[in-house]
Amino acid sequence: MFDAMGIFRRPRDASASTLPAITEFWEWWAQARPTIEASLAAGPGTEAPGPDPSGADPSGADPLDLGSLDLGPLDLGSLDPDRPGPGAPGELDAPGGGLSADAVDELSRRVHKIHPELQWEIGGAEDRAPTLTVTGGGDPELRGLSERWFRAAPAGAAAGGWRFHPARQADPEMLAQDLLLGDHEFDLEYVRLGMRADTDRARVDIGAYHPDFLFVAEEQQLQVAMHVLDWALGEDDVARWVGEVTIATEAPIDSLPPALLASVVEQIAEPFEEPEWLTGEGRTPRGHPARLGARFPLHRQDYPLCDLHVAITVPYAHSNPDRLPVEPSAGALRAFEKKLTKLGDKAVLAVRETGDGLRVFHLYADPDSGVIGDLDQLAAGWSEGKAKVASTADPGWRVLSAYLP
Repeated sequence: MFDAMGIFRRPRDASASTLPAITEFWEWWAQARPTIEASLAAGPGTEAPGPDPSGADPSGADPLDLGSLDLGPLDLGSLDPDRPGPGAPGELDAPGGGLSADAVDELSRRVHKIHPELQWEIGGAEDRAPTLTVTGGGDPELRGLSERWFRAAPAGAAAGGWRFHPARQADPEMLAQDLLLGDHEFDLEYVRLGMRADTDRARVDIGAYHPDFLFVAEEQQLQVAMHVLDWALGEDDVARWVGEVTIATEAPIDSLPPALLASVVEQIAEPFEEPEWLTGEGRTPRGHPARLGARFPLHRQDYPLCDLHVAITVPYAHSNPDRLPVEPSAGALRAFEKKLTKLGDKAVLAVRETGDGLRVFHLYADPDSGVIGDLDQLAAGWSEGKAKVASTADPGWRVLSAYLP
C-alpha cells in the first residue's frame, strides 16, 4: 500500500503560476479583438484586415457593434481531440465561422502556444453575446490550463461584450440544428440516446443512435455523439456524469431524445449532492490489515486549479496488535483530518490510507494558492512522530483513479 510513496518528491518549483503564454494571449487579444470582430462581420469569403504583428487594428476603425456580428451555428467537427486542430489542412470549416484565414491562423497559434492540444471555438448568435471558448476537449490533463486562461480573461467593459469559457457550454438549441462533419450533414433531431444508470459509479452510460450512422465511419459516429452530449450537458457535466459511450446502429429500446439527458443526469446526481466516503479493507506490503477511505464522487472539474497531488504521511504512536490506530492517536488523526477538510478551493482531501503505523492523506492542491506552506506547517505540528509532505504534478488526477470504483 505504501510502496508508491517513494515516488512523491516535492517539485523544485511547486508553483504552476500563470503561464507567460496566457498573459501574452490576453495582451494580444486586447489589441487584436477589433480585427477579429471585423473579420467576423465581413463573413466567409471576405478577407478582413489581417492581424497586425503589433496587435493593432490596421484599418483604424472603431470597435464594431457586437450585435451586428454574424455568429451563427458553426461546423465544429474540426475540434475533436483526435482530429486536426483549428486551421489544419483539409478542414472544410474553421472553428471561427466567418474568421479570415489569417485570423484563424493567428488565434490558433496563440492558443497552441499555451498548449498544443488546446482547442478553441468562437460562437454566439445575433441575439447573444459572442463567445470564445478555449478547452482541453474533455482531457483532465488540460482542464487546469483552460481554467487559468479563463480566470485571466478581461471582465466588465474590458471584455468588450465578449464572454469567455474554459469548457464547452451546454447549448440545447443546437440539438435542433444540422451538424456538418466532413461531407455529411446530420439532422440532430433524429439522434436518440439509450441511457443506463450506473448508480455504483454515479454515471450514465450512453448508447447513441442516428439513422445515418449506417453510412459513415466510426470516427464520425463518435464525433456526432460527443457533440450532442456536450450540447445537451456541457463539457464539464459530461466529464462528471457520463460513463461509457457506445454507438448503436439501431435505435436502443426506450431511447430518448438528447434534450432529456439533463433530467436523467439530475436524477443520478441528486443522491451525491454531498460526497460520501467509500471504505474498504486490504493488506499492507507487510501483511498487516489496512483500511482505505475515498471521497466519492470527487470530480476533477469541481477543482480545476488543483493540479498538484500531495501525500501527507503521518505516523501514529498508539495502535492495536494489527498496527491500526487506537486512542488517543485515533482522535488526533481525526482532528488532523478535520483541518484538511477546511482548505476550501485551495486543496481537497481525496483518499486516506491507514496501516503499519502510518496514515497517508492524499490531496489535490492548487499550486498557486500557497497551500503547500500551510500543509508543511500542519505537518510540523504533528506530535506523534515526523510527518512528511510530498507533492508531484498530476493534472490528470491519475493517482486518484486507482482508488475509485
